[in-house]
Amino acid sequence: MFHTKKLLLLGSGELGKEVILEAQRLGVETIAVDRYADAPAMHVADRSYVIDMLDKQALRALIVREKPDLIVPEIEAIATAELVKLEEEGFTIIPTARAAQLTMDREGIRRLAAETLGLPTAKYRFADTYDEFAEAARAMGFPCVVKPLMSSSGKGQSVCRSEADLAESWRIAMEGGRVQQGRVIVEEFIRFESEITLLTVRTAQGTQFCPPIGHIQQGGDYIESWQPHEMTASQLEESRRIALAITDALGGVGLFGVELFLAEDKVYFSEVSPRPHDTGLVTLVSQNLSEFALHVRAILGLPIPEIKLASPGASRPLKALEAWDDYRLSGAAEALAVPDTQLRVFGKPVTKPGRRMAVALAAADTVLEARSRAAEALGKLKLERD
Repeated sequence: MFHTKKLLLLGSGELGKEVILEAQRLGVETIAVDRYADAPAMHVADRSYVIDMLDKQALRALIVREKPDLIVPEIEAIATAELVKLEEEGFTIIPTARAAQLTMDREGIRRLAAETLGLPTAKYRFADTYDEFAEAARAMGFPCVVKPLMSSSGKGQSVCRSEADLAESWRIAMEGGRVQQGRVIVEEFIRFESEITLLTVRTAQGTQFCPPIGHIQQGGDYIESWQPHEMTASQLEESRRIALAITDALGGVGLFGVELFLAEDKVYFSEVSPRPHDTGLVTLVSQNLSEFALHVRAILGLPIPEIKLASPGASRPLKALEAWDDYRLSGAAEALAVPDTQLRVFGKPVTKPGRRMAVALAAADTVLEARSRAAEALGKLKLERD
């Protein structure tokens, strides 16, 4: 009988689906877990479970039952304190339980970056109540950026531009957080030229960096990404210094998505995800190994060759505008008629406003052309009520 490793994925969205596929190509037994049925990764995993991953007893019971070799968190909303205990009992958490716990909320990772490591970040304050939030925003000055301590894909983020926006920014943060609690982070508004994701791969043999990925966000969620992003040599060197420092501090092995702001005279640390990053979907068409292949190789301890750009590339996610229980996607044939274009259709069971349902990917000789092709392909796609 063929014996293989068993990988249990906590969070089974579109990024997790690509991780599962890469693991299965290498003979790994895969288990997908999420809080709702028919999540994207569940379509391709060997088996799946629906549990509340913030319920520590349910989480422990499943892990003890399955006894996976590798536990791979793919979202933030997990009972991470229980993961710490499970790691102490001998289970392997990717990259580490501490990394999952620190990056689950913005306070832990921001204090590590700014206060422990001394990395350049936006000025910030934390607040637990609306009154504390309003005071923090006034002290920070307008405009300022408001985020819940724990959310995914930018949910709950807003720019508070004046006193008149305070109530609305608080409402957005409260509704967008993964855990319904009042604590928020209020950040200085940095006037940056661009923002990038520097995918950073930690292995037992050392650390490698992918070519920088540029991206544009709206409402805290990405609407376009491209690779490579043009940077000066000094900006790239400083970005790698920051990424190395934060990922070394988190430890373990795997791929990290380090988000950075590029200003005229400075590079600022923004956030880090100890897992593949949504803006890194572009690597499915742009690199010799995608971020998902890199993540799986790193956590399995397999060799990783020099990471190379196969072609300039771009991605454009398709987002739902309404909530539908039954829907269909049209325009795939027209989108795929755009040269050097690919699609990933996620197959999520229902739509919700702002939910990513698919992504258009394009390669070209230049970033500009790749972005144009991805935009053209996205324009062909349409979600319709079934």
